[in-house]
Amino acid sequence: MKKLFASLLLLMMICLGCQQSLKGQSQKTYCNPVNLDYGFTPIPNFSEAGRHRATADPVIVRYKDDFYLFSTNQWGYWWSEDLLNWKFISRKFLRPWNAGYDELCAPAVGVLSDTMLVFGSTYTKNFTLWMSADPKHNQWKPLVDSLEIGGWDPAFFTDKDGKFYMYNGSSNRYPLYGIELNRKTMQPVGTRKELYLLEPWRYGWQRFGEQMDDTFLDPFMEGAWMTEHKGKYYLQYGAPGTEFSGYADGVVVGDTPLGPFTPQSLPFSFKPGGFANGAGHGATFQDRFDNYWHVSTISIAVKNNFERRIGIWPAGFDQEGVLYCNQAFGDYPTLLPDGQADHRKSRFAGWMLLNYKKPVRVSSTLGAYSANNAVDENIKTYWCAETGNKEEWIESDLGSISTVRAIQINYADQDAGILGKVPGLYHQYKILSSTDGKKWEILVDKSANTKDVPHDYIELTKPVLTRYLKLVNLHVAAGKFAISGFRIFGTGLGEKPAKVKGFVVLRTEKDKRSAWIKWYPSDDAYGYNLYLGTEPDKLYNSIMVYGSNEYWLKTMDMEKPFYFAIEAFNENGVGERSAVLKSE
Repeated sequence: MKKLFASLLLLMMICLGCQQSLKGQSQKTYCNPVNLDYGFTPIPNFSEAGRHRATADPVIVRYKDDFYLFSTNQWGYWWSEDLLNWKFISRKFLRPWNAGYDELCAPAVGVLSDTMLVFGSTYTKNFTLWMSADPKHNQWKPLVDSLEIGGWDPAFFTDKDGKFYMYNGSSNRYPLYGIELNRKTMQPVGTRKELYLLEPWRYGWQRFGEQMDDTFLDPFMEGAWMTEHKGKYYLQYGAPGTEFSGYADGVVVGDTPLGPFTPQSLPFSFKPGGFANGAGHGATFQDRFDNYWHVSTISIAVKNNFERRIGIWPAGFDQEGVLYCNQAFGDYPTLLPDGQADHRKSRFAGWMLLNYKKPVRVSSTLGAYSANNAVDENIKTYWCAETGNKEEWIESDLGSISTVRAIQINYADQDAGILGKVPGLYHQYKILSSTDGKKWEILVDKSANTKDVPHDYIELTKPVLTRYLKLVNLHVAAGKFAISGFRIFGTGLGEKPAKVKGFVVLRTEKDKRSAWIKWYPSDDAYGYNLYLGTEPDKLYNSIMVYGSNEYWLKTMDMEKPFYFAIEAFNENGVGERSAVLKSE
């Protein structure tokens, strides 16, 4: 029987182990962080060693059936037909009277009739409001030379009746504001209205700090966005700080665009665990099938507090009008839009991480940037080779033969020495596979790639049975060859983990916003998903926990009961979810 299995395995390897062709490939999945050619920080006072890619505060709008993505300090914007392949358009949104330029920070993007509008954050009254009927071809002109109302972290919203609104605010002292604008003159209609101010005394997730303990500073509120759904108005906002893994988007709901508003108890976009943390200051949009999605900011905050990326998550409204975001396995392969879908049901492709903390070999190591950092599921840590030269490599051992379906390569840009948006950057590499670590075959060949792909994601055209994968550098965009995540996805050939036992939630009497959650460790699991919500059938928040059997939760509404469940996972799949627990 063993010989028969070995023969069948060899036959499958011969059929499936051929080199993957990337030409004409039609991918069905994507993987966060989104693979964009992010620019390098425009902040000039960093040494070359500390320069890094960064963007945040994303907005995606659908315009003439394409998607347009704007974000902070990118000297341009992207557009896409499919939410997978993004084309960058270089554009410095100049003041007409100024030979210099003001780059967009936390931009507002809206659609008014057949025109796209773009406006950057400003405390002054002399920043241009731009318009375009052809953004795909970079055709822009000023609509208003100086939008007098100004506003930091602005957002635009066009209601069904044609009225046009602007929201803004970014402060740990002042609320979000909203106002109607005359859609012809862009002058204010009346005076701006105070809409919502954070309530961290009640909602634990709004507390400032990595540990949500309100030390150092009061929490910040920013990043307004408005969505109308079935006659209700959902004002979204980011809090409590962009540099934290708990950075999230909350929502308050009203009957009019300017309120009054009632908060949902939990943030609807919240991703404190896993490889890529943070899911705040974003925008909610619809695809061609009218499914909702949410784009938001991912925090890295290693080389600088404002080192950030972008993530896209399936979202929606349930039957009772609760706005949610499905971020369970939110940085694993996720299905792209392919038709009408219930986003409460997972868009996760079901491909597990195969090499979490598995053995690694490398060509060289720079200082303390050890090889294991590339497989520890922490975007903040990374392995770095001594050079950026051709033939530096990293090899991952899956531990046993597994079915590989996708690979994500996350570069860390060590010693990049670049400032701004530099054209002509590109990555080139090869990925080799082996069943025994001795005989290698080319699995992915990107030796002719000419694109900057800092978070490259490859969905294989055919699944491959293999054990070892080696990433070989041919050309790095900048600096040394450094990898924060060499992530290999697919399914192992073993058993899924058993149902978690001993699951308890100990909510503190002193502070009902917090709880200590514990469970018996599972010998057959390397991670767990915690689910929570304020109703037993609405466990819309999820937290991914690796390598631990406890979690300190500080996100709750102190005035409501909460409900919890847990599931374990390993490289073979996801175990059965526990029964729902209630915590008063």
